[in-house]
Amino acid sequence: MNRTGSTPPLWGAAGKAGYVLSCVGAALVLAISGFSYFVVKNVDAIGGSHAIVSGPSIGAQNILLMGLESRTDWNGNILPNDVLKALHACNAQEIAAGCGGNDTNTLILIHIFANGGKAVGFSIPRDDWVTFPTAYDGQSTGKIDQAYGLALAAEESQLRQQDPTMSQDQVAFEGNEAGRAAEVATVEQLTGVHIDHFAELNLDGFYELAKVVGGVEVCLLHPVPYDPYSGFSAKHAGYQHLDAKQALAFVRQRHGLPNGDFDRTKRQQAVIDSVTKQLRDDGVLDDLTKLNDLLSVAKQYLITDAGWNLLDFISQMRGLSLGNVTFRTLPEVAPITIDGQDANEINVSQIQQIIQETFYPAPKAASSSSSTPAPQATAGNSQVTVDVYNGGNTPGLAGQVSAALVKDGYTAGQIGNTGPLTTTEVLYGTGASAGASKIASMFGVTASASSTVAAGHVQVMLGSNATLPSSAASSSASPAPSASSIPTAGPQGGTVSAQNGIPCVD
Repeated sequence: MNRTGSTPPLWGAAGKAGYVLSCVGAALVLAISGFSYFVVKNVDAIGGSHAIVSGPSIGAQNILLMGLESRTDWNGNILPNDVLKALHACNAQEIAAGCGGNDTNTLILIHIFANGGKAVGFSIPRDDWVTFPTAYDGQSTGKIDQAYGLALAAEESQLRQQDPTMSQDQVAFEGNEAGRAAEVATVEQLTGVHIDHFAELNLDGFYELAKVVGGVEVCLLHPVPYDPYSGFSAKHAGYQHLDAKQALAFVRQRHGLPNGDFDRTKRQQAVIDSVTKQLRDDGVLDDLTKLNDLLSVAKQYLITDAGWNLLDFISQMRGLSLGNVTFRTLPEVAPITIDGQDANEINVSQIQQIIQETFYPAPKAASSSSSTPAPQATAGNSQVTVDVYNGGNTPGLAGQVSAALVKDGYTAGQIGNTGPLTTTEVLYGTGASAGASKIASMFGVTASASSTVAAGHVQVMLGSNATLPSSAASSSASPAPSASSIPTAGPQGGTVSAQNGIPCVD
């Protein structure tokens, strides 16, 4: 289905450039290992955000790439008219009147495996309808890309009320920090995994970086007639080079594509492949002048969490080959309309299962000679909903435990993180005593009744020494996601993989 809507070109399409914003950022993250040590020392100046507590920079880690559609710079100033014109992003007067926003039209969650030799990423469709971890600007539900802008607006409004003399630069900085924290928290709640780092670009940043790398090489399956909403067209199919402005138009287009936003997401993934290949293979990383230009722009426009040690990260990523980077798109259940907005209905449990099975594959099943048989699922288990929260030191453990308990017949509930805990706690609501006792025994603890836990629910709070119980590990053994978990056909089916060539897309 192509849900293009009827948004006028001037006010609608410009903001969708956000879909390409993190492409160069992603390429920098994945290709940065090619920098010479002399140049890479300058990477220390990239960062600047304390919106999250950074995770490890070496070993397995989850990275969120965010592309912000903002028509302002990081200090809250409206971009110059010549830049706005080049970006098809309204003019200053229209922006002052309300054109545009601060939504994250690009969200890509990337998992780097422990040895740094493999990476997999999932694009999160911007229209996925979610419940926010907390109400942002009075709104508790909405599209996943709205969390950033809502939290930013609420923070800036509060700051102006508290201190009318606060500078615009400081208000803008604090507002963006609140937006980053809200978006990361929303993605964590949706996917059930902890995010260790993030990289973010806005419209201005992408445009400057795209100019430095000289545009992108793309491959089209067929000619594309002129699209007045984005300004993109292609007279022929196959490989072709796009300058910075056409690269924006290419990834911005959704009108006229067979599958609308989903085809645009595949274009975005293909552009990451293209820029990564260009940085590594076309001499950009061997040209000191180009490298300095690239790093100069990155230091000005690319925002990452301050605790991300990029030098350590680079040392691990040297073994990552393009053939070991794969991108997919998270599935929807059905298109829906809420409050006049086109949105995606999603299955949170399915999404969390896909993420967990892909990022943290379960260990192989124990051999038949094992003296510890796997527990059998019982019909009664399905009546118990289990919420798992990670207060320990093992990233992704909450999702692994949840997936294991689902295979034992329990119903998956919430998956998330909580404050640090020394020991694991198992709490239960009315009617869930038996199930709680079984689960608690897996962790060697005793379950306790709690009036704060919903009826029929068990709440597992994982402590610092928690591990996946051996019985649960055996029952959850699965070498790979099932064919039914990740779409292989249709608008969201298939993968876009970073190969030596550039994938051809619609």
